[in-house]
Amino acid sequence: MDAQHYFSSAPDGPIRRRAVEVELDGRAVTVTTAGGIFSPDGIDRGTAVLLRHVPRPTPTGELLDVGCGWGPIALTMALQAPQARIWAVDVNERSRTLCRENVATLGLDNVVVAAPEEVPAALEFTTIWSNPPIRIGKPQLHALLRGWLPRLASGGEAWLVVQKNLGADSLQKWLGPMLDEHDAGFSVDRPETQKGFRLLRTRRD
Repeated sequence: MDAQHYFSSAPDGPIRRRAVEVELDGRAVTVTTAGGIFSPDGIDRGTAVLLRHVPRPTPTGELLDVGCGWGPIALTMALQAPQARIWAVDVNERSRTLCRENVATLGLDNVVVAAPEEVPAALEFTTIWSNPPIRIGKPQLHALLRGWLPRLASGGEAWLVVQKNLGADSLQKWLGPMLDEHDAGFSVDRPETQKGFRLLRTRRD
């Protein structure tokens, strides 16, 4: 795991692309990755757990992948919900570049790759999926989730995958009171645990 993914918007050095074969939504595809981003070798274990267990996203509306990297979550959303618009968001410029290239390679026309500040402030999301960057530290992680999760639309769901030994249980306890500050209609639970990862679900009634 390259720390530059978490702490730099523009990793140092030239981008050295490489092709990686992965499976997305049951399809074998070839994507492009590079160093200086999260999980350049393919789909990491946490993301694999998330994609294996989440229900399909809402078929229409605005969908969000927070911390998109080279795009495994956003690309899966786009394949499963071709009538929706998917926002693939990352602070890392190289990640955004590679995600755009992978969107083009798969011929998808429903993905917007953006820096966080480029997403319209009033937008709400019917589905949010994320493998959040836990290693940025608790204050930064809390600020990130405080910024995105309250933007869940009424009736929507957000799913986070978090490694148990990196604080998944304490994060779950924090999420409920944090969201209550915005709206009493939020609920948080943990529907699934697998291979040391927790799946945390937030709903907005």
